[in-house]
Amino acid sequence: MTYPVTVVTEQRVLTPERPKGRASRRRLRQLLGPGLISGACNADPSSVGTYSQIGAQFGYGLTWTLLFTYPLLVAIQETSARVGRVTGCGIAGNLRRHYPGWLAVGLVALLATANVINVAADLAAMGAVLRRLLGAPALLFICLLALVSVMIEALTGYARHVRILKWLSLSLLSYVVCAFVVEVPWGTVAHALVWPQLSADPEYVTAVVAALGTTITPYLFFWQAQQEVEHGRNGGGAAPLLRSPASAPAEFRRIRIDTLAGMGLSSVVALFIVITTASTLHVQGVTTIQTAVEAAEALRAVAGPFTFHVFALGILGAGLLTLPALSGSAAYAVGELMSWQVEHRRQRLRGRAYPLAVAAAMLLAVALNFTTINPMRALYWSAVLNGVAGVPLMAILMRLSSRAEVMGALTMPRSLRVLGWLATGAMAASVLGMAVAWLA
Repeated sequence: MTYPVTVVTEQRVLTPERPKGRASRRRLRQLLGPGLISGACNADPSSVGTYSQIGAQFGYGLTWTLLFTYPLLVAIQETSARVGRVTGCGIAGNLRRHYPGWLAVGLVALLATANVINVAADLAAMGAVLRRLLGAPALLFICLLALVSVMIEALTGYARHVRILKWLSLSLLSYVVCAFVVEVPWGTVAHALVWPQLSADPEYVTAVVAALGTTITPYLFFWQAQQEVEHGRNGGGAAPLLRSPASAPAEFRRIRIDTLAGMGLSSVVALFIVITTASTLHVQGVTTIQTAVEAAEALRAVAGPFTFHVFALGILGAGLLTLPALSGSAAYAVGELMSWQVEHRRQRLRGRAYPLAVAAAMLLAVALNFTTINPMRALYWSAVLNGVAGVPLMAILMRLSSRAEVMGALTMPRSLRVLGWLATGAMAASVLGMAVAWLA
């Protein structure tokens, strides 16, 4: 009678730990999703150009802005994620439900236009990098990259699409590697982070505005909310939290961890880009960088070909990661306004308006590169559009997340509301500061 009991006991004692390890890794993969991908998407090639310029022009003097913006970025992105997860539809869908149609159409039109310009600029940067690496015409690479991005976005299922984007996010570590390849006075960096030398100089103020505007961008609000909707529909079939409020504590915990990790990745990558360019370009007197490609070329001259290749790898990886986010968030927002079926499932292009909208956004971006318009210069107007759309959109988002008729009993906690409104105020101040700088 004791023999079966002994067998069972020994099985329990001798069970290898590997299944538990696999279960822990699976839980970690489930925790990290929309927030991680959104944070990684924040380091697109056009943003790399801005951070490179900040480091080249001001050295370590503006590294503090990345610490300052981190909690604000977390707050507004977590708010976006909660709205999507609770209501079961993205920001555009909630705008259509709860606000006048003209307002929803206007904000989505500004978002879509700015996104197309950003896609064109990112394609131009990636094409220029590949031309320097492989020698073929940049326009050829632009067309191929756009095609690959559309195929990934339109023809892969949700789970595989998320896995691809997660793997691509690892390419951002190349920017961290760059900082450890060059010589960095880490004591000086630490001092600049915690005890910055502030200035009222117009160029300094403009750079602060640029750092804030580059870090907190409207398309990321739409993208993370959209990914939370997709996560609920396809990542386990969970219902919107309005219909299953008992799941809210666990889901909000997941969203909080995911967003902290994703925005942490975004801020760390931006910080290391600034550190790398400050330690190389700034100390050598190179203070003007217009694009990420110029930053890579300047690093080649100052720090050698290895640094150039590592930095270029980051540009390519970040671009491949960001293209689906920019085109997909615009197409998803338009689709919700038009009441299209926008679920991200493996499906043929035939009869599906959403993937066709993704392709249309990418086609417009490619076409922009064939015109006399310089997409990198057009980023100036993209920043204007993002600023015009960003402030009212953030205010509306904070109102949506606080209304019981939208969120039911799952409205935002006070601490998150305070941080979210601080982020909105900071964004409004940045837009005002940019306007003053342009008019001065």
